Amino acid sequence: MKIFVTGASGFIGSAVVEELITAGHQVVGLARSEVSAEAISNTGAEPLMGSLEDLEILKQGALQADGVIHTAFIHDFTQFAKASDVDKAAIYALGEALKGTNKPLIVTAGILGLFKTGEFITEASISQHGPRGSEVAALTLAAEGINASVVRLPPSVHGKGDKGFVPFIIGQAKKNGVSAYPNDGSNRWPAVHRFDAAKVFRLAIEKSQKGALYNAIGDQGVSVKNIAEFIGKKLNLPVVSVSNEKIAQHFEWMSGFIGFDSPATALQTQQQLSWQPRELNLLQDMDENYF
Repeated sequence: MKIFVTGASGFIGSAVVEELITAGHQVVGLARSEVSAEAISNTGAEPLMGSLEDLEILKQGALQADGVIHTAFIHDFTQFAKASDVDKAAIYALGEALKGTNKPLIVTAGILGLFKTGEFITEASISQHGPRGSEVAALTLAAEGINASVVRLPPSVHGKGDKGFVPFIIGQAKKNGVSAYPNDGSNRWPAVHRFDAAKVFRLAIEKSQKGALYNAIGDQGVSVKNIAEFIGKKLNLPVVSVSNEKIAQHFEWMSGFIGFDSPATALQTQQQLSWQPRELNLLQDMDENYF
């Protein structure tokens, strides 16, 4: 297949591109700069210059491909609402280009904020008022007959080169001289290695199923307190609980995310895609690559 990938030079997208090319697919990657274009070319993919806000370029990439994987997102969490609006507009533009075809569109969404089905977030958990609107946008397209499905990622997609939530938590521990967790720290975060997540994206587009929801989950739930204790041990810093009024002070923009309790499973995803996580878990990866 010829697959158009947004976010192709990013932390997750580059792993997806590598996975697709290794499996024999042809890849066109959206590149917002010459540096991104060079990185995409170096993987063996073809760059297409443009950004998430260039809707006509997005449509062009989708029209010329056999399927689309949308991993791009503007990771400015100080302007999260704006980033989410740009994301939704991009998804609808991609969907418009694919209307009337059966070409698959795989959209990236998040686990945080979903309602639990019993003890865990499962594939049956539906996003209604989550912090990111990509899942709702994709399912809206599927209801309109477009072959759209969703890969949900946990808050920690980890691996060498990670610039996400966990490195930020480590940075705040260094900055403030303590490794902190909110309240009793019992809330849990799922995690997945970027290479395991990349396989979910590949399998999702190869076995495309309209309206499907896939959970890319390795660790079902690591308590935020355990993460803080591990960081404290590695940095030789005291580990402390911070109460509600101090959470924003320590975690800054991340204070809106740090308190989510979002343990998740991927049992249905494993069955539907014949997928199993194989890489290091979060704490193993932190131990080897984060300090």
